[in-house]
Amino acid sequence: MVEYVEIDGSMGEGGGQILRYSLALSAVLLKPVHIYNIRAKRSNPGLRPQHLTGVRALATITSARVRGASVGSMEVWFEPRVRRGGYYRFDIGTAGSVTLVIQAILPALLFADRDSVVEITGGTDVRWSPPIDYMRYVFLEHLRRFGVEASIELKRRGHYPRGGGHVVLRVKRLNGSLKPVDLVERGVVREIRGRSHCVRLPSHVAVRQARSAVEVVFRELGVKPVVELEYYRSGQDPHLGPGSGIVLWALTEYSVLGADSLSERGKPAERVGEEAGLKLVEELRSGMAFDSHMGDMVVPYISLASGFSRVGVSRVTMHTVTAVMVTEKFLPSIEFSVDGGVGEPGVLSVRGVCL
Repeated sequence: MVEYVEIDGSMGEGGGQILRYSLALSAVLLKPVHIYNIRAKRSNPGLRPQHLTGVRALATITSARVRGASVGSMEVWFEPRVRRGGYYRFDIGTAGSVTLVIQAILPALLFADRDSVVEITGGTDVRWSPPIDYMRYVFLEHLRRFGVEASIELKRRGHYPRGGGHVVLRVKRLNGSLKPVDLVERGVVREIRGRSHCVRLPSHVAVRQARSAVEVVFRELGVKPVVELEYYRSGQDPHLGPGSGIVLWALTEYSVLGADSLSERGKPAERVGEEAGLKLVEELRSGMAFDSHMGDMVVPYISLASGFSRVGVSRVTMHTVTAVMVTEKFLPSIEFSVDGGVGEPGVLSVRGVCL
């Protein structure tokens, strides 16, 4: 009889994050999981098409037996058997988030039997998920501290609602365990960089986003960001678009912190840039080494590492708390310490299981 880790999808923030983290940990630990009440706190509960891509991707990578993987399903049974690297291609369809699929599959690929190359098509810069430039310049930079060797090549951007983005994820399998990380404070800000893009839109959109972000950051911090512009000539733009956005990242004495903003219909380019700038200022004022987005994304890695890890996050979020709750279900022998309340700066610490 199969023994499942039981995960209530309505706990914590109650969204798709619980599904992703549960499947990621199930795949990397090869522990069967039963997830119920999936996305119970959302207005359209159950699995959506973009969530199915994550389920199917991990099922392919781990040769898993799966039940309940259909649109609208409120529960899934997932039984992984092996972790196989190699070449994979996954099409999310329309503008489902590429970066959330990367979050789900990366831990299993790190512990697979060989290096991997994964092509993913879908949305690279969409709401409710980290933009692809954040993953490239912040997320992967932090993972290098754990000994992770991975890269993301951006071939084409995809925005809501048409998608069409295309990225290539390359992952070198770990030779041993993840290294523990002790990094609480960010230290002095050395420089701030950014990337402002627009597709199927006039070039001035990217220019205005960048100008606004630079003005805000310089006014608040006295540091002038260097922002690269990305735009395309009419007739030479390979994207489906339209869409635009900006990602900023601060390179500090000990760390890197990021912030972003995306365009929406009726939202001026100046406001897109201002939002990203103000977000980065807020992240940096905490003095912590990890921004609020990394606060939950780092949880699986410190839990699997080979010793005691301690990380300072700019703001403890419900996503952070939920990630800890899910991880402790899979690894009952570990005990997280979260020093700081939701909405406040905090320090996460745990002794990993040395997978």
